[in-house]
Amino acid sequence: MTTREGARGPYRTGIERRRQIVEKAIDVFGAYGYTGGSLRQIATEVGVTPAALAKHFASKEDLLIEVLRYWEESNRRVEPDPDARGLTAIEANKAVMAAHLQRRGFLELFLTLSVEATGRSHPAREFVTARYTNTLAGFARHIAEAVADGEIAPLSAEQIEAEARSLIALMDGLELQWLLDPGMDLVGTFATQLDATIERWHDIAARG
Repeated sequence: MTTREGARGPYRTGIERRRQIVEKAIDVFGAYGYTGGSLRQIATEVGVTPAALAKHFASKEDLLIEVLRYWEESNRRVEPDPDARGLTAIEANKAVMAAHLQRRGFLELFLTLSVEATGRSHPAREFVTARYTNTLAGFARHIAEAVADGEIAPLSAEQIEAEARSLIALMDGLELQWLLDPGMDLVGTFATQLDATIERWHDIAARG
C-alpha cells in the first residue's frame, strides 16, 4: 500500500482509489465481519460501482488479503521496539494500548476476524493463527528474558506460557470492552492491571 515517489495521473489515482477501498473494507469487515460484509456495500461506501471495485480486487478474498497486509504494515508502527527486552518490552505495551485509541477500526477488524477465523475454512484463519502464535512467542520470550535478567522470579516454561497467554487475554478482553463502551479508560485500566501483574511477579521473587 505504499505510493511510488512522484506517481502522477491515472497511476496515482489508481493507488489512491485502491487505498480508499482497503480503508473502507477495514470498517465494513470490522463492523459486519468478513462473512457479513459485501463487496457491494464496500463499493457503495467508497462511492464507486461494484464493477469499478472489481478492477482493483477480483474477489472478496483478494481484498481481505490486502486489508490484512495493510493492517500489518500499520501495526508495525505502534508495536514495541523490537530490540527491547524483559520488563521494558512488556511495559511498552502501555504505549501500544494508547495508540489503539486512534485505531478503532483496526481493533474491530482484528477482534471480529479472530472470532470468525475459528472456522477452519475462513480465509483469514492462517493470518490470525500466525498472529496469535507470534504474539504468544513474543510475550513468552520477554518474560523469559525478565527471568534471566533477575527482574522476576524463576518460572517454568509452562508458567511462562500461562503468563503470556494471560497478557494476551488481558489486552484483547479490555479492547473488546472498550469497543462496547468507549467511555471506559482503556489505557488506564490496562496500565493498572499490567502493573499489578508485574508487582505480583516481584512479590513472587521476594518470597523466593
